[in-house]
Amino acid sequence: MKKLLYIVCSICLAGGFSSCESFLDKHVPQGTLSDEQVKTPANAEAMVVSAYAIFTTAEDINSSFSMWNFEVRSDDAYKGGSGPGDGDVFHQLEIQQGVLTTNWNINDMWVRLYNSLSRVNSAIALLNVSDFDMKQQRLAEMKFLRAYGHFLLKRLYKHIPFVINENLTYDEYNNLSNREFSNDEGWQLIINDLEEAFKVLPEKQADKGRPTKAAAAAFLAKVYLYKAYHQDDENTNQVTSINQAELQKVIEYTNPTLYANYGLEADIHNNFRPEEQFENGIESIWAIQYSRNDGSTYGNLNWSYGLIPPNIPGATDGGTDFFKPSQNLVNAYRTGADGLPLLDTFNQKDYDMNVDNADPRLFLTVGMPGLPYMFNKNYMMDKTSVWSRSGGVYGYYVSLKQNVDPALIGEYLIKGSYWASSMNRIVFRYADVLLMRAEAYAQLGNSEQAIALVNQIRQRAAGSTQMIGSYQNTYGVKMYVTPYKGSYSKDETVKIVKMERRLELAMESERFFDLVRWGDAATVLNKYYAEEIDNCALYSDAHFTANKGEYLPIPFVQMSAARGNYVQNCGNW
Repeated sequence: MKKLLYIVCSICLAGGFSSCESFLDKHVPQGTLSDEQVKTPANAEAMVVSAYAIFTTAEDINSSFSMWNFEVRSDDAYKGGSGPGDGDVFHQLEIQQGVLTTNWNINDMWVRLYNSLSRVNSAIALLNVSDFDMKQQRLAEMKFLRAYGHFLLKRLYKHIPFVINENLTYDEYNNLSNREFSNDEGWQLIINDLEEAFKVLPEKQADKGRPTKAAAAAFLAKVYLYKAYHQDDENTNQVTSINQAELQKVIEYTNPTLYANYGLEADIHNNFRPEEQFENGIESIWAIQYSRNDGSTYGNLNWSYGLIPPNIPGATDGGTDFFKPSQNLVNAYRTGADGLPLLDTFNQKDYDMNVDNADPRLFLTVGMPGLPYMFNKNYMMDKTSVWSRSGGVYGYYVSLKQNVDPALIGEYLIKGSYWASSMNRIVFRYADVLLMRAEAYAQLGNSEQAIALVNQIRQRAAGSTQMIGSYQNTYGVKMYVTPYKGSYSKDETVKIVKMERRLELAMESERFFDLVRWGDAATVLNKYYAEEIDNCALYSDAHFTANKGEYLPIPFVQMSAARGNYVQNCGNW
């Protein structure tokens, strides 16, 4: 009876019921309850839907599962807002100074993600005691979601407790250790769930938000890529070796035959448009689904980007202007006379749009003074407070990938407490699959294959001009991008792939985590701080401490509640 009641309580909470009684009133006649009534296919499906839903409803503008709030630690973005005191805990992360284990944002993300895992495990527990035609597929979907929750946590905190037993008792849960598994073993636990999902998931799903076999493959490739860069020294976060067998698994799970239904969009910008004809396109392997006009007041809108829009009078009034592209990122899009990135010298001078060649992706990633915001000529950007609430402290650039044309206000851009849109957030897109494959080939010494994959991305970049085709004649910008030619050493190829990941995935919250897994964070970010002071004076106090700044600390409140079962991350927190 106790186990049965525990399952019902999980259903009640996950389903949004205020009590078990309200669940019983809806699902069980006259308050009676039986095993068979709990284990119905309808209840199991409801729990599965509830598990999906929490990955939208549990996130927040300050704790977005896209991780943009924590990407301000990278060289791609400034925190933004009105100044360092606006979201001060994120300012501390940005400059890597004064970060405390008691900071609310560090615990908030932990709690939200473990709440998500609780919902997923409740669904798995009910599916395990149910019996219906879709049971195995739904279990595979939930294993995928459980891997997703653990993956987000592990990238943030490194040493986490893994909730892989969906039938844990209260006491067992409270006795979990965050050091039961090594770093390498932790990645393997995530892989185990994904491999089970991969075996069962279909090639296509009727509901776009459900993962497919290709989604599981892309996710497996990503986890194996993280796992390959071993960080198993208990006292440091250093990369001690790069495992070739795990790189081969990346090759295996990025095999083109697994992605027959996917490919590159003709224009990269199509991945970041809210209109229905662009949602779930050929490049979108798995995306968090948002919607509008679904019968609720605001619909199932994407509120997680609500702090990013600028404050345009009469349009996006109330926009808070967070997550500003850095000058360093803009400079990275400069190309030489050969149309290739300036791998080692891009930051020797700031980009000048009327002088320098640039990769077209710059104008699809960063809104800049002198150009139209979101490609709308009614909103020309300039160096005024409209485009920088901080008065230029964080510069005047604006991120484009999370924002929506103000012409779509009321249709695809909606004002509530903050701004929201119905635009999906792509978690795995095909370009990332190509770049993961390229990185694995590069590290394995197969430069020719790696460069060929990079060139597919660069050729698509050259053709990504549907929104900016007039920029050269109208605004005098110079767009020039070409594929790589010739042969390259292993080290040169690795450098090329790393740069291409930055250019292609900029402002998509991959950069900081890439730097950490490569073991490059301290070197790259301290150089960035030193060079960026003239553009962002706040960096005069910035310093990245190796073997500390790579991961967030385990939150103080979690350490206190863990009964001595948690060990704090290295770094003398």
